[in-house]
Amino acid sequence: MPGDVFPLLVLLLCVQAVCVTSQHKGCMPDPASAYRFTGAVCRLTYPAAAVLNEKTTEVIEAAFQHARYPKITGEKSILLIGTVKYGLDNLEIHNLSIGRSEFELRPPNSIGMKISNVSAVFRGTLNYGYGSWLMNIEHSIDFEIESHIDLGINPMLYCGAGKVAADTSDCLLDFHKLSLQLQGDSEPNWLKKLFTDFITFTVRLVIKGQICKEINKVANILSDFVQETAEAFLSDGSISMDIGVIAAPVITTNYIESYHKGLTNYNNISAVINESVFDPGQLTEDRMVYFWISDQVLNPMLAAAHRDQRFRLEVSGDEITELFKKELVSPAPAFIEQCLGESVPPVLSVWSFSIPLLKTSPSGTCVQTEVSGMLQCGNPLTPTLYFQMGVEVVVTASYSEKKLFLHGNASEITILKAELQQNQQLLDAVQQEYLREAVEKIGIPKILSVLEPELTRLLDKQGANLFDIVNPEVLPQNGFVLIQMDFGFPQHLLVEFLQKTLE
Repeated sequence: MPGDVFPLLVLLLCVQAVCVTSQHKGCMPDPASAYRFTGAVCRLTYPAAAVLNEKTTEVIEAAFQHARYPKITGEKSILLIGTVKYGLDNLEIHNLSIGRSEFELRPPNSIGMKISNVSAVFRGTLNYGYGSWLMNIEHSIDFEIESHIDLGINPMLYCGAGKVAADTSDCLLDFHKLSLQLQGDSEPNWLKKLFTDFITFTVRLVIKGQICKEINKVANILSDFVQETAEAFLSDGSISMDIGVIAAPVITTNYIESYHKGLTNYNNISAVINESVFDPGQLTEDRMVYFWISDQVLNPMLAAAHRDQRFRLEVSGDEITELFKKELVSPAPAFIEQCLGESVPPVLSVWSFSIPLLKTSPSGTCVQTEVSGMLQCGNPLTPTLYFQMGVEVVVTASYSEKKLFLHGNASEITILKAELQQNQQLLDAVQQEYLREAVEKIGIPKILSVLEPELTRLLDKQGANLFDIVNPEVLPQNGFVLIQMDFGFPQHLLVEFLQKTLE
């Protein structure tokens, strides 16, 4: 089937961009033993090959063109002529074209790949000399080597230094044609025959060694590049994510699956995951790409954002006036009416008072937290409202038209404290009911409406909007979120990789 391992590895490593303890810094002996330490899983199914195949030639061309061919020297004794010495310099590749590519997934950990009909012309300079005690002749001549090659590679994926790595040592070049042509017609026929028969054999070995070496190098550069890209995608300011793999990827005839730590780092303190609920049966094979993300990944991210004071919101001016125009069942307290009616608009500040706790179930992601708020009126003589509330909201998410959408319903709102600060007067039951309703119908929708563009902005900042994501679904389950989608290959990522490779 059409496809190629290098774009396959690009996607495999870049789409895992969401993701054991200190004693599990290395790779676990097998995936099953790593399940409970797994924060995130990426499953890439076989239908993705149709998209990946579009990028085959660009990566293979980079491997051929970036290869550096050493100077080739040798000598041979010929009767009557003496010793013939030669050297091939400045070997470069031209007129490269790639034929078709095929690959298959080979359980448990390898990929069989064949690239047919690679044609190229190698050009360089041939320096040679021959002679005896009677004469000594030295010459330099340009040459071309025309080649037609089939390339076979059987990469084995493994867990190396916390990354998905590829061992491409099983590499075979089958030469259907490799002919040396010297420029000009002045050289003696015996010399052409010598170089055609002898040097061509040497060149064959050198090209095979350098191409296979370069492919292995490209695979390693690719692994580093994509993991660094994924970790940068998940980092913002002092918050970062360790998405290193904790076990070798699993390959079946239908998919490749990799297992990742998903450990949040904040101020040099790393999260711990040791009670993950992952099981391979929680994923299917109907879509191109699946991400499995544990609550144990998301909760430390929320904790880090809270400690970094990310959950703060201030509303003022006409915006706050518009917010309070929403009609509520409960009557507005007199001090609210007075505050909103003043010539200088009030300022409403809200922030997280405790670390949010997240728990996912099929109905959505339940977020529990305590928030504090303060309504400061424009007139200093008007009392300032201060409140603390326990809030529980069930949130669902969707992604469409390159935008993130959040939908939330309050399941519980508890007033912990509500007072007018100047005289420390507590709100009565009627005033508290208004406050509770205002938080549910004004506060929570406002916060979600602010989070949507902000989270979309962060995703765009890291390049998510450059991916062609098709029909994504976010499916909350017990203790984890499953994201499934089809995709178009991110051309920008391939371009960046090729530019880095060719530096």
